[in-house]
Amino acid sequence: MLLKSTQLRSAPTLTVTSTKASNHVARVEKGLLDTSVVIDLHKFEPADLPARIAISSITMAELVAGPHAVSSAAARAERIDRIQRAEAMFDPLPFDIDAARAYGRIYAATVEAGQNPRGQRAVDLLIAATALSNSLPMITRNRDDFKGLAGLVEVLTI
Repeated sequence: MLLKSTQLRSAPTLTVTSTKASNHVARVEKGLLDTSVVIDLHKFEPADLPARIAISSITMAELVAGPHAVSSAAARAERIDRIQRAEAMFDPLPFDIDAARAYGRIYAATVEAGQNPRGQRAVDLLIAATALSNSLPMITRNRDDFKGLAGLVEVLTI
């Protein structure tokens, strides 16, 4: 069962109530969901997720851009529905000054690891900076999007 209530720092998050933990991700108390997880959120059981989950305002921006990236009316409707569900379930963590500072560390680690921090990957790194600034692990479906961040952000794949 999903309930809107608890807080991570100052932003309300979704609480997932369950009595069992089915994987490593579910064993962590809280986490920041990557956009890839939010897109497929309906595919997960509450036991598959941390007890307290949050999303970044960057994820909301990606979701809001989604309907503009497709030409099919059916695909647009599906993406609009996803936005509305996310808005009802989450109060996104902001990309604030702490996240901006964390982004500098994320950027440097990415370059140090020989990865390109620019282009399409930049959005994922902004989400990772939000996780870092809130001391949250990242929960993602695409671990490779966060290569080079070991020691800064715990990245868990679901």
